[in-house]
Amino acid sequence: MVIELMFFNFFVFIFGLIVGSFLNCVIYRLGRGGVFPPEKGEATSPLQGRSFCPHCKHILSWPDLIPVFSFLILRGKCRYCGKKISFQYPLVELATGLVFLLILNFKFLISNQFSIFNFETIIYSLYLFIISSLLIIIFVFDLKHYIIPDKIIYPAILIVLGFRILNLFGIWNSLISGLVAAGSFLFIILVSRGRWMGMGDVKLAFLMGLFLGFPKILVALFLSFFIGAIIGIGLILLKKKTLKSEVPFGPFLVIGTLIALFWGQIIIQWYLNLFNV
Repeated sequence: MVIELMFFNFFVFIFGLIVGSFLNCVIYRLGRGGVFPPEKGEATSPLQGRSFCPHCKHILSWPDLIPVFSFLILRGKCRYCGKKISFQYPLVELATGLVFLLILNFKFLISNQFSIFNFETIIYSLYLFIISSLLIIIFVFDLKHYIIPDKIIYPAILIVLGFRILNLFGIWNSLISGLVAAGSFLFIILVSRGRWMGMGDVKLAFLMGLFLGFPKILVALFLSFFIGAIIGIGLILLKKKTLKSEVPFGPFLVIGTLIALFWGQIIIQWYLNLFNV
């Protein structure tokens, strides 16, 4: 049984690395199609064309596309032009692999909610893999371009909404959580006249509430603001940012969402025990 679990963890991690490589392609081409104008003949869909070096445009062969390992073997440089490869690529691949491992272990193996090879387990794990992948895209894209792309957030909302309806569990809880979270963010936008947040954050807050439900959404929002404040203060102290600098909030919302997904119930129970509730 232990050997089977180790093999399954290894398989899921490798699968996550491969998915992470695809997410890097999505992030790059989404940027070329939505933030920067694509060059002549350049594909903006991740499903079209072959991968290439963003500097010299040389088509990459399979030895250049092995997740993480190609980056290490090539020492972070393009094989053809010698220019540096962004650390984003291996980091996204590793992050996706680790998140997939957490989904497998925290949601299924440790909690013993489902049998590994149960059909319900497979469907639910695929659902979590898809949503976590979309959240990773949002994290990186907002961090790079200060935009939460509609091409990602709307499909994510529809997938979560569809899953909630088909699962017939917690649909009203999730809808109310999403609407309250989005409404709170919209209120902040109205009060600040758009200086503190954007509409992308409102849409992401709705997705968070729909995805997590109550009370995990409270954990996610609290952690998002707390982590954002700590990092913001740190950037100011290091003189990397000022009080007037724009800082993308989407990455903090994604971090809060993932922490609440895996450890939300533990945090809630700890909080209740702290006050003997």
